[in-house]
Amino acid sequence: MTNSSHSSDTANHYRISRKTIHHHSYTMKVIARITLLLLAAILPATASAAIKTLASYPEIEKYIGPGHTPKGPSQIQFMKEPGMYLALSADGKRIVKHDCRTGKEVETLLDITHTRETTVDKIEGFMIDDAATRILIYNNSRPIYRHSFEATYYVYEIRSRILKPLSDRFERQQAPQFSPNGRIVAFAAEDGNIHLKKLDFWVEINVTEDGKKNSIINGIPDWVYQEEFSTQSSMAWSPDSETLCFLKYNETDVPTYSFPLYEGSCNPMQQYGLYPGAFTYKYPVAGQPNSVVTLHSYDVDTRKTKPIAIKDPQLHYIPRITFAHSSDRLMVVTLNRAQTRMEVYAVNPKSTVSKSVLVEEWKAWLAPETFENISFEPDHFVVISSRTGYMHLYQYSYAGALQRTITSGNYDVDAYYGYDAATGAYYYRSDATSPLDRTVYRLDRKGKQEAISPAEGTASARFSPDLGYYVMSYSNSTTPTQYTFCSSRQSKPLRTLEDNAEYTSSYASAPKPEFFTMPTEGGITLNGYIIKPTGFSASKRYPVIMVQYSGPGSQQVTNSWSMGCEKYFATQGYVVVCVDGRGTGGRGREFMDVVYKRLGYYETIDQIAAARYAANLPYTDPDRIAIYGWSFGGYESIMAASHPDAPYAAAVAVAPVTDWRYYDSIYTERYMLTPQENEGGYDQASTFAGITTRKCPLLLIHGTADDNVHLYNTIQYEAEAQAQGRWTDMLLFPNMNHSINGCNSRQLVYARILSYLESNLR
Repeated sequence: MTNSSHSSDTANHYRISRKTIHHHSYTMKVIARITLLLLAAILPATASAAIKTLASYPEIEKYIGPGHTPKGPSQIQFMKEPGMYLALSADGKRIVKHDCRTGKEVETLLDITHTRETTVDKIEGFMIDDAATRILIYNNSRPIYRHSFEATYYVYEIRSRILKPLSDRFERQQAPQFSPNGRIVAFAAEDGNIHLKKLDFWVEINVTEDGKKNSIINGIPDWVYQEEFSTQSSMAWSPDSETLCFLKYNETDVPTYSFPLYEGSCNPMQQYGLYPGAFTYKYPVAGQPNSVVTLHSYDVDTRKTKPIAIKDPQLHYIPRITFAHSSDRLMVVTLNRAQTRMEVYAVNPKSTVSKSVLVEEWKAWLAPETFENISFEPDHFVVISSRTGYMHLYQYSYAGALQRTITSGNYDVDAYYGYDAATGAYYYRSDATSPLDRTVYRLDRKGKQEAISPAEGTASARFSPDLGYYVMSYSNSTTPTQYTFCSSRQSKPLRTLEDNAEYTSSYASAPKPEFFTMPTEGGITLNGYIIKPTGFSASKRYPVIMVQYSGPGSQQVTNSWSMGCEKYFATQGYVVVCVDGRGTGGRGREFMDVVYKRLGYYETIDQIAAARYAANLPYTDPDRIAIYGWSFGGYESIMAASHPDAPYAAAVAVAPVTDWRYYDSIYTERYMLTPQENEGGYDQASTFAGITTRKCPLLLIHGTADDNVHLYNTIQYEAEAQAQGRWTDMLLFPNMNHSINGCNSRQLVYARILSYLESNLR
């Protein structure tokens, strides 16, 4: 689950070419229920109020529209060749080789106006093989789920300038990978199978044959893996290019979910002009069957595939596979279903013999950073572990022996960039200076830690393969994101890639956050920020909007640049307050783990404490306080508003989970276990339990094509409310997904929120 109020997607409409259109009884029930409930649920907040439209909020485009985020540099890819990188030209027509030290163009490797055999209009993205003889480019992309896409790929031979479509059989391909020798491309297609393109002979062959929609997927993660394990490919080439290892997802027993598709008006789907269609896919909710995932290896020469059995009775998930610099050492990361135990195996894909080299356990859930950030070096690997209560770096041999505790202290390391064997330096990011900051560090062979980004603010880095160069991004609460090109051997940046000077000037007068701390129960201190309204006067009393996300491990209160609804609310005369309660990140495991198996309890206590803190400020009106959130934040908005002691005059929930039994297995069970194991916890965490105690009006906003948090959550909450003689206010966005971002939909979300608060915070 992502904080979608601060994220964007490549698209927000479902195309049907890859999906099963399925008119079955379940879908018709959903459509019928939505139709009946919406007739009753969509009611005006006040019948006599003047009609508000998007035009009533002329400044909203500046804060919510397409240009509200800082620009980034053009696509940059470091090459295997030391000291060189590739960049895509601004017009999307050329791929140019640059010198890292000087930034000067060395040569143009691809110009689409001078290719042979095939022509394309524009390059959306690209990748180059290790030998720098071929380039894969793509265009014509379209989304599959929120974090994955398919596109038409082309292979470009640099020497001959010949450009050809990657596949003769499939219009679009997914997740292609060059073999290390650059002579083969493995890719997945809409048939659920893995295919190879042997580039020397231009021959296309199948690796698998059993792919079937909503049944068997080869080499590509299923929906829930993509959403919660942040992975888009499950294929790995051996360094000698002789073996392709992959995961097979058997989702036959995973329950099917469907939601209706309408014609709509934002990129309309005319095939549904008279009757709605349906989008059907496999979605495991908490406690229901997940895909059965198995590991396989394919021999390129013999064209034979064999299964690799991992003898782990607790194995349920395989979030990652990768080769560790040796063709006989495939690293396989496994998790139990509760995600409290990770085991790492070294597997010989030829013999299929596996050896456990690491077991990591925690009394609550394992932080995703633990299994997502393992770095496999030629003679060791590094893992992020919270075994001391804070996340730190540990180095192991491939025999499983702990070689070194790299970092320690009462702070968290949240990203590991790698080990420079030439200098003996480690590169990573941590919040050592403050939970609000993220600083990039270098630790030398003598154990001396040095910050290579400003100590105050939020930085991140992307390194070259040899760690000799990196692109640094940096911002703070008053400075929009800046990008610099740096050398690991020099203390100062080599040059600025993007300073966002024009953007900075445009938003110079935007409201700024002020950080503060406040106590909650037990003397625990919480971090927060306040944004005062434009034209602030200390003698006035202002309405307050409490904004929050509150999800486990998340952070909203950070010393980083953000431009969005919070600052826009402040321009409209509101005091905006945000507080990260218990369960959020950057404060160690003790602070985070209190929410384990009881989501919504401590978060609600802390949000109410934050609202009371805001109510006691000399310039706020305690009778005009609202709470707002999106996704998990929407869930917490409802939970807080439903508490008997809630001080809110209104609440807004966008795309909320309303009962954790309705949300996906991996995310929900990580924090709650299964409903079968924790029935009481699920009951207490349900928003339905507080319907009769909620004293303030509630606005629910949802996209009808939300594949992540289904509209079912909102509809069922309304149904439960009606059963108890109550109702909510509601706004639906046809065919929009979890981010509600397309045409003018995002601006409409916040215009409706403001009009709602204007009616209820009078």
